[in-house]
Amino acid sequence: MSSSLTLAVGLGSVGLAIALGIVALFTKQEKPAGPTPEETAIVLQKRRRDVYEEPLPTVMVRLRNLTQTLTPNSYGARLQRRLDLAGNPPNLPAERFMALKGVALVFGALIGGIIGTHSGGFRVFLYALIGAAVAFWLPDVLLRNAGEHRQEKLLNSLPDAMDMLTVCVEAGLGFDGALGRVATNLEGPMAQECARVMQEMQFGKSRTEAMRALADRTDVPELRSFVSSMIQAGELGISVGVVLREQAAEMRIRRRQRAEEKAQKLPVKILLPLITCLLPAMFVVVLGPALIKIVDTFSKLNF
Repeated sequence: MSSSLTLAVGLGSVGLAIALGIVALFTKQEKPAGPTPEETAIVLQKRRRDVYEEPLPTVMVRLRNLTQTLTPNSYGARLQRRLDLAGNPPNLPAERFMALKGVALVFGALIGGIIGTHSGGFRVFLYALIGAAVAFWLPDVLLRNAGEHRQEKLLNSLPDAMDMLTVCVEAGLGFDGALGRVATNLEGPMAQECARVMQEMQFGKSRTEAMRALADRTDVPELRSFVSSMIQAGELGISVGVVLREQAAEMRIRRRQRAEEKAQKLPVKILLPLITCLLPAMFVVVLGPALIKIVDTFSKLNF
């Protein structure tokens, strides 16, 4: 009785396993090898750097006009260049940035005047003037630092992006599809720039115009060289894969050279902290007991 029950349970388990396998076989869906065009479009949409189009309030407009009055006429072009180098931060177009400088001017003058009230007299005006000047130029300093930091990150991520472009093109993708892969799979400024190039081509620009705009938005010589090589390859009919392979190898060589250059500059940078901090402490530790012994010895002598 027990053996027949065990046999029935075993046959039932085998039949259930077979049934579940058949159901899983017919309901299995193959996962796509990469992101679909819809997923790529969603990623590119998330990485867009849209300009905030809402009009400024009246107070902000007046502060922007104040900033325009206090700055030269060429400041607008230089400001847009710095915003491009900083990656065009969202919700911060040139007009809003100039209004922000006006706000900083007013608050800097107020804080300086409050600090100067403790001294009284003419120093109130002097402190207010100094606070307004410092606060007025502080956004420019922060924007410039953000641009330099972003260009450095762009330079460091360029070799990885070049390797991915080379692999994708050699695997059979077109150059536009390879740019989409870089924009989708990588993170950082290089992925954002590739996404912007793709969007500009979708908006009607040619590949050459979009690539030249990429070079104009950045300040990295290696990236400018890459854009120039790709434009020449497209005009002369040279294989894109060959150009990308050579560019990737050159990028890796330049990255190694930059690392070696930084390593050679390190002893010079360490010299000043070494002289000002470490050597005096070492002299105190080494010569301190000897000096104490010498002073103690001479103090016991009777001249």
